[in-house]
Amino acid sequence: MEVTLANAIEPGTLYLVATPIGNLGDITIRALDILKGVDVIACEDTRTTGRLLKHFEISTPKTPFHEHNKDRASEKLVDRLEQGQSIALVTDAGTPGISDPAYVLVRAAVAAGFTVTSAPGATAVIPALILSGLPVHSFTFRGFPPRKPGKRKRFMEVDVNSPHTLIFYESPHRIGAFLANAQEVYGDRQAAVICELTKKFETIQRGLLSELSSWVEDGADIRGEFVIVVDGLRD
Repeated sequence: MEVTLANAIEPGTLYLVATPIGNLGDITIRALDILKGVDVIACEDTRTTGRLLKHFEISTPKTPFHEHNKDRASEKLVDRLEQGQSIALVTDAGTPGISDPAYVLVRAAVAAGFTVTSAPGATAVIPALILSGLPVHSFTFRGFPPRKPGKRKRFMEVDVNSPHTLIFYESPHRIGAFLANAQEVYGDRQAAVICELTKKFETIQRGLLSELSSWVEDGADIRGEFVIVVDGLRD
């Protein structure tokens, strides 16, 4: 069986490239080849991506693509594709399109007839799910909930009767409020809180939602963004 370690960069192609969520060793060989070979890298934060590129001695030009400029930037990037340039799209950490506006550029590139492909790799969703100890055969990824308590609770209530394991993202500033609301909506279900995935201080806390709330209230060492995994409704 032939094993392909890398592919030639194709002109007029958009590459969705996953980058490490913590440990830089998690980047793939193919991702590095693409980042070195494309004409430009579209990135959520040019400074964050710049540090990654510097570590791997990659000098490819960067251009910003984020929530606040996604429509205007998509038009300019499609223009580049029309000129025969190749583009890599990355997020600050993880896989483009997971809780970020990558879909806007993907949709524009596809509508214009260009090839869109991916270099898969790190994402926080699946590692958190498999580390949670909760059922993994079916799950629902909800991403970041609204910031306001009322809207957040209504957001959660959509899945109150779902049998699927639920996965959320949350910031360290709102993790306590999130867990309190989750207990109100879902009852005291089994859950897991995961942060700093693949980093030195990776933390996985498992238990009932009430226990996890107490863990946060008791002064847990809170770092980075969180992934919360909540058990689905059980018969």
